This record gives sequence, C-alpha cells and structure tokens, in this order.
Amino acid sequence: MHPHPRLASHLRSGQVSRIIYGSIIGLALVLTMELHPPSSGTVVGALLATAVAVALAELYSEAIAARARASVGGHTESFGTMVGVALAVAWGIAFPSVFFIAAKLGLMEQETAFAVAKWTGLGLVAAYGYLAARLSGANVASSLLQAAFAGVIAGVLILLKAFVH
Repeated sequence: MHPHPRLASHLRSGQVSRIIYGSIIGLALVLTMELHPPSSGTVVGALLATAVAVALAELYSEAIAARARASVGGHTESFGTMVGVALAVAWGIAFPSVFFIAAKLGLMEQETAFAVAKWTGLGLVAAYGYLAARLSGANVASSLLQAAFAGVIAGVLILLKAFVH
C-alpha cells in the first residue's frame, strides 16, 4: 500500500502520536463532562481551554528538552517543528468541540454531540492503527485486528483518564 504523498508526509511527522495523545485527552474530558453535562458552550470552552493549556505545556517541555539536548550536543528540532507538534496535540483535544458547536447552533442534540464525539475519537485512534498496520505490510484481516486492538487500548486509556480527571 502506497499512501498519498500528503498522507505519507503526515505519517512521517511527529504529529500522529500527538494527535492521538490529544484525542485521548479530549475524549477523557468529554466522558467526564458527560456524567453531569454542562451546556454545549461550556463543553466547547473546556475543550478549547484544555487544548491551549496542554499545547503550551507541550511546547514548554519540548523547548526545555531541546535546550538540554543541545547543551550536550544532541539533535534538536526547530522551534517551528515544536510548535507544529504542540498544535497537533491541541487539534486532537479541541476537535470534538465541532460537535458541541453544532449542538449549540441547534444542528444536533447535545446527547448526539456527546455520542459522535466519543465515536469519532475512538474511530480516529482505530483508523491510525489500521493505517499503520497496512503500511507496514499487514494484510487486511490483521490490520483490522490491530485497529480493534488500538481502539480497545484507547478506550481503556480514555476510561482511566476520565476516572482520574
């Protein structure tokens, strides 16, 4: 399987793991808020605020780590690369806000927004698992199994994160 050049570029970047990481954080937040649902606007605000906070923490930690690596002669990424990685985390966290904006606009019910947010997040993680397996040469059946496994792991991580959040 040969991916489209843009997809291949995306998969070579450090952004895939950060988007998955952000998706897990966003899904955990959605699950936590679903227990006692606030207004759709509050959900959007919480997701966006969390996205900004985690992205800034990611950027800060990467900048400090880069300085430490540089001080001992190690390889460091450019500041632009670090910003791109931080934005990927923010994107993963903030993406479900699209569904709550739609609920706020009356385009869907808030219950539907929660359901769609959860399933698209798990679907994203499973899709990356499938794609990684196919691109590494696995057959379709094996790739589907790996995607299911990735989805189960993400589900467990999301539930754990929701319980401790």
